[in-house]
Amino acid sequence: MTATAPRVLSFIPPMTQLNTPYPSTAYITGFLRSREVNAVQEDLALALVLRLLSKEGLERIIDLVQAQFDENPERMFSPAVQSFMGQRDRYTATINRVIAFLQGKDSTVSHRIVSRSWLPEGPRFDALEHYMDDGSGDPIGWAFGALGQQDRAKHYATLYLNDLADVIRDAADPRFEFVRYAESLSGNQPTFDPLASALAASPTLVDEALIDLTRKAIWRHRPTVVLLSTPFPGSVYAAFRIAQTIKAEFPHIKLILGGGFVNTELRELNEPRVFDYFDFVTLDAGERPLLALLEHLQGERGQSRLVRTFVRDAETGSVKYINMMEADIAFAEVGTPTWDGLPLHDYLSLLDMLNPMHRMWSDGRWNKLTIAHGCYWKKCSFCDVSLDYISRYEGASAAELANRIDAIVAETGQTGFHFVDEAAPPKALKALSKELIERGTEISWWGNIRFEKTFTPELAELMADSGCIAVSGGLEVASDRLLELMKKGVSVEQVARVTKALTDAGILVHAYLMYGFPTQTVQDTVDALEYVRQLFENGCIQSGFFHRFACTVHSPVGQNPQDYGVTLPPQPKATFARNDIPFIDATGVDHDKLGVVLKKAIYNYMHGIGVEEDVRNWFDFKVPKPTVPRNKIAKALAAKQ
Repeated sequence: MTATAPRVLSFIPPMTQLNTPYPSTAYITGFLRSREVNAVQEDLALALVLRLLSKEGLERIIDLVQAQFDENPERMFSPAVQSFMGQRDRYTATINRVIAFLQGKDSTVSHRIVSRSWLPEGPRFDALEHYMDDGSGDPIGWAFGALGQQDRAKHYATLYLNDLADVIRDAADPRFEFVRYAESLSGNQPTFDPLASALAASPTLVDEALIDLTRKAIWRHRPTVVLLSTPFPGSVYAAFRIAQTIKAEFPHIKLILGGGFVNTELRELNEPRVFDYFDFVTLDAGERPLLALLEHLQGERGQSRLVRTFVRDAETGSVKYINMMEADIAFAEVGTPTWDGLPLHDYLSLLDMLNPMHRMWSDGRWNKLTIAHGCYWKKCSFCDVSLDYISRYEGASAAELANRIDAIVAETGQTGFHFVDEAAPPKALKALSKELIERGTEISWWGNIRFEKTFTPELAELMADSGCIAVSGGLEVASDRLLELMKKGVSVEQVARVTKALTDAGILVHAYLMYGFPTQTVQDTVDALEYVRQLFENGCIQSGFFHRFACTVHSPVGQNPQDYGVTLPPQPKATFARNDIPFIDATGVDHDKLGVVLKKAIYNYMHGIGVEEDVRNWFDFKVPKPTVPRNKIAKALAAKQ
C-alpha cells in the first residue's frame, strides 16, 4: 500500500544572511512543486534574529544579565554588556524602530539616526574614529557627501546591531554571531564530540528562542518530511538543535540533512550519533536523492535503491552509504526557484562596509539565481574540482534563464539578481544579456566571473546594458608564477585589462585575493600587494579581500601535494567533518603575520587611503623592495590601445 503523499518543509537554519534568503530552500521548494510535491519553506535564521532583536528580546537579555549580576556582583562584564546595561532603556525604546528602518518600512527615522543623539552607541561606534576626517568634523562625510542620509543612517544602525550581537554573545550565548554562528563546533571537526556536548547542554536564551520558533513552524505546516540545508559550518549547530527539537516532540517526522557543508565536509561520514538527529544525510545536488527518498518513504522504492544517501543500519548501528548511481536531474529541468512563504519584506539591509562594492553582500534583497551548474573551467588547484558542485558543468538556454528571471520578478516584485555561480560562463552571460535586452527585461544583476580575456570591452558594455552593476572574480595571489602554478588560466596583466574594461563600462569590480599559497615567498607577497595597489590606482578594481589559502582534501593541492612543493603530515581518521588539511611548506614564511598587513592595506585602498604610497610603508617589519615596476599595470593598460 502506498503511503500518504509527503508534506515537505524546508528550513534555512541560523545563520546564513540577514539581507536576503539563502537560496537552497527556494531551489528545492521550486523543484518539488514542479514535481507536484506539497512543499513549503521557512527562514528560521531571519526569524531568530528578529525574535532576539526586538523590544521583548532585549528585555529578556536585560533580565538575564541582571540575574547574572545578582548571583555574582563581582562578575566582570564585557565593555559591550556594560555599555548596553547602562543604556538599556534607550535600547528597548529604539530597537523596533531601527529594525523597521533596516527593513525599508520606516525611512523617516533616518533623520533621528544620523543625529547621533537618538541611538545608544556602544563599542562598535569606536570604529568611526579610524576614518579620516576631511576637515568638516564628520569622520565619514567623505563616504556620503552632503546627501546620502539613508546610507549614513544604515551604517550607524548596522553598528548598533553589531553592538547588540556582541551583547548576545557575551551575556547569553558565547557561540552567537550573525554569520559564523558556533562554526567551531562543526567546521573541519574530525569528531562529533564538540557538537554532541553542545547539544546535550542546557539550552541558552538563543537556543530557547530557536526551539520555540521550530515548534511553531511545525504546528503551522504539519510536515511529514523536514529538510535542513547547511551551506556553511555556521549553520550546522542550529540545524542539529532544530532536528533535536523535532525528534523529541514530533518523532513521526523524517529529517534529511544536506547542503554545502555536508557536500564538502561530511563525505567520509562514519558517526552513528548524527542519526540520533537525522534519518538521512544526502550528498551533492539534492534533487535526485530527494526524489528517491520521497519514493522510499512512500513505500515505492527500497532502501537499497537510494541515491547518494547516508543512513544508519538498523541491525548493526553503523553508518552505511547507499548510491544507486542514477543520473542527476538536468540543470535545465530543475525548475524555477520560488520564494513563496519567505517574508521578503522583513529582511534587513545592512551596511557594514562603506565601500560601494563590498556592501552588496549585506545590503539589498537579491533574488539569487544560478546561470549554470558547476564550473566551466574546473582547473584551479586550490578548488574542490573533484566534487560535483564544481566538476559537473551543465547550462541552460538563455531563453530558459530569462523565463526564470521573469517568473521570479513576477512572484517577488523585486528586480535585483545575484548570480551565485562558481564562475558564470562568459558565453552564457553574453547570450543572457542579449536575451534580456531583446525582451526589454529591466533588472539589476551581479555575479562571480573569471577575469579571462573573453570579457572584452564590447562584452562588458553589453553586460552593463542588460543590467550588470558589479562582478567579483579571483585574482588570487597576483603573481604570474603562482597563477600558473595554481592553473588559474589568467595573468596579472590580463586581469588588469579585463577589470578596466568592466570598470569603464560602469560595472563595479571586486577581486578575491589569496595569500599563503604553496611556495609563496615574502617577495611574492610584497609584489602581489604592489600589483593590487596599482590595480586600485589605475581604477581597475574598487574592492577586494585577502583570504588565507586553505588546503582542502578535495583539491589538487590536497590530493597531489608533491606537485606544489608541500607535504601533508599524517592526520587522525575523521568520523565526522574533514575539509581543510594542514601542510608543510619548505619556505617557512609566517603568512599570518603578512596577512594582517595585507588586510590592513587593502581596507585602506578601498577607502582611497595610501594608494600612491610605497607598499613597504604598511609593514612594521623589514620586507624586500617590490620587484614589480610601479607603472607595470599602467603600461599593460596602455598596450591594449
